[in-house]
Amino acid sequence: MQAEPVSAHGISCIRIADAGTCALVALHGAHVLSWSPSDGRERLFLSERSRFGDGAAIRGGIPIVFPQFGTRGPLRRHGFARLRDWRFEGVDADQAVFALTGDAGGSEWPHAFGARVRVYLDAARLAVTLEIENRGDAPFSFTAALHTYLRVSDLAATRLHGLQGGVFQDNLDNNEEFRDRKAAVAFDAEVDRVYQNAIAPVTLVDGERRLRITQTGFADVVAWNPGPAARLDDLAPGDERRFVCVEAAQVMEPVQLVPAQSWQGVQLLEA
Repeated sequence: MQAEPVSAHGISCIRIADAGTCALVALHGAHVLSWSPSDGRERLFLSERSRFGDGAAIRGGIPIVFPQFGTRGPLRRHGFARLRDWRFEGVDADQAVFALTGDAGGSEWPHAFGARVRVYLDAARLAVTLEIENRGDAPFSFTAALHTYLRVSDLAATRLHGLQGGVFQDNLDNNEEFRDRKAAVAFDAEVDRVYQNAIAPVTLVDGERRLRITQTGFADVVAWNPGPAARLDDLAPGDERRFVCVEAAQVMEPVQLVPAQSWQGVQLLEA
């Protein structure tokens, strides 16, 4: 794997390449901004209206959600990891490694922790690993996700297979629980669901194209699209038709870590 520092969108990034494929990772948030496998087609969505730099939450790519998912807790929405600058630690075992640390007594989260994001790619696959270590002297708990924005060419023809029969919380219906009886998830209106214990592979079907999505460590899958009534100032009109989010997540049951214990979760995309 080759890795080189570059500037993109006015921020510092690392471009990684291997086996005819490439990815771009911002140091801001250890955020994967782009991934093109060997067929040369971009698979991640990145909004042209996204903000970058200090304090910005980048709209698109793969945001790192830690230590809180959404508003399910006292911290800011989706936590702080996506808003901070990470360190590039080089390439280890064919993975680009990015690190973030925090001390006990921090103003936003009072726990000493170490976090790493590992990015691996080959001709047709992208794997992103999130690792969390408790470096303090007291237990802590957290929720997390890889908030992956997947580019689609036709939202009306897009379906997510593999979740049939699963139980989900509907965030648009007061977090009520339902069992999904349909053969596939369609995105003809706003969708915001947390599928519990969804460990089987899912497949995103975009017309004739397929993307296989698997995960380990993460127990839940989040399916999200803001729908045509979206009022997000960092999305251009109609942009909601160009992506769906399929997130590897740990939402329903927070991870509990005692001192010196660690956890990791992986999402694998296969074109």
